[in-house]
Amino acid sequence: MTTEGFNLRWHYKLPMDLHSLLDEALKLKRLKRSGWVQRGLLDPESVAAHSWGVAWLAVILCPPQLDRLKVLEMAIIHDLAEVRVGDITPRDGVSSERKQKLEREAIDELLSGLADAPAVLSLWEEFELGESAEARFTRVLDKLDMGLQALHYQVAEEGDVQGILDSALKSVSGSGFEYLLEGEEE
Repeated sequence: MTTEGFNLRWHYKLPMDLHSLLDEALKLKRLKRSGWVQRGLLDPESVAAHSWGVAWLAVILCPPQLDRLKVLEMAIIHDLAEVRVGDITPRDGVSSERKQKLEREAIDELLSGLADAPAVLSLWEEFELGESAEARFTRVLDKLDMGLQALHYQVAEEGDVQGILDSALKSVSGSGFEYLLEGEEE
């Protein structure tokens, strides 16, 4: 496969800024999900692994009336700010207002050199606020992936994850996906 004919530099205002953004985003592969770390799991999943899980769920579960590409984009970017602020959980004692402010500042800074920053920021904000059917669906997938990971850890007896599983079940209630977390066939 060749990239001949593609001008990839239009995406970023300065070439070095693109390298910095890509390098920083790659750190999500090493950033462990705090909820699992706080529960003492030996091999907690990374934020990037979680985002991949949400994207995979989007591919296989997105209903035809929703814009799958938009759902996928939201799945991929929804936790990007965590590369700067960390994976803040309720156990951290940070108010939701403070968390939102920190994440907004981080995402603004991360994407500041991106030519398409307004579109990416708009998607991120739409997800955060749950403003569209796609955003609400992606938010359900976010919690569904968390619950599926909790089930994985529970079956492997890697730690006490019942609280996270209960939270995920509550969050996906009414979505039609509850059975995936309850171990029952639909």
